[in-house]
Amino acid sequence: MDGMEQMGARSEELSQAGRLFFDRGWVPATAGNFSARLDARHMVITASGRHKGELGSGDFLVVGLDDETLKDVRPPGGKPSAETALHLRRYRSGPDVGAVLHTHSLAATVLSRLSPGGVVLEGYEVLKALPGVDSHTARLEVPVFGNDQDIPRLAARVEAYLGEHPSLPGYLIEGHGLYTWGRSVADARRHVEAFEFLLACELEVRRLSR
Repeated sequence: MDGMEQMGARSEELSQAGRLFFDRGWVPATAGNFSARLDARHMVITASGRHKGELGSGDFLVVGLDDETLKDVRPPGGKPSAETALHLRRYRSGPDVGAVLHTHSLAATVLSRLSPGGVVLEGYEVLKALPGVDSHTARLEVPVFGNDQDIPRLAARVEAYLGEHPSLPGYLIEGHGLYTWGRSVADARRHVEAFEFLLACELEVRRLSR
């Protein structure tokens, strides 16, 4: 598969994920951003301001993974997601990261505000859909990072934490939403579905326990 075919295939996978996530209410308006690794040096990522339920081939850009200043963007002049640095840092962490997906669901947004120290997920069978979890008795502490409009600074803070906790499959940004990843777009999509179900359960448990 050549470069153009690879980009087309990954873009279509991300577009399908976008439609699914929009239908479930996880990416309202133009919220969210998606990316996938193309090769050792490039990723494809959603362009800024695109509706994730209506993505087409013209709504993606190729960005160089080694370019801190985002000059390696194709086509030239294209504007990638404002949160591109968060994606770049994940891909640079290792070749096992093949896709990064970010959603803005109600549950993730509300829980991130109620739990600035992190959200604990424990006792849910669906936890086993996440990498490294083999029992519903597992305790998963999902970190919540304070929001920051300086995205490179936020990305550095996130990656420093993930470097110390390499098995974590995702994190939340306060008042913002979920970031998760996987070896492929399909894996990352499955992780989004699992996380969003678990976060919705946790929010409902808290509501009913009041």
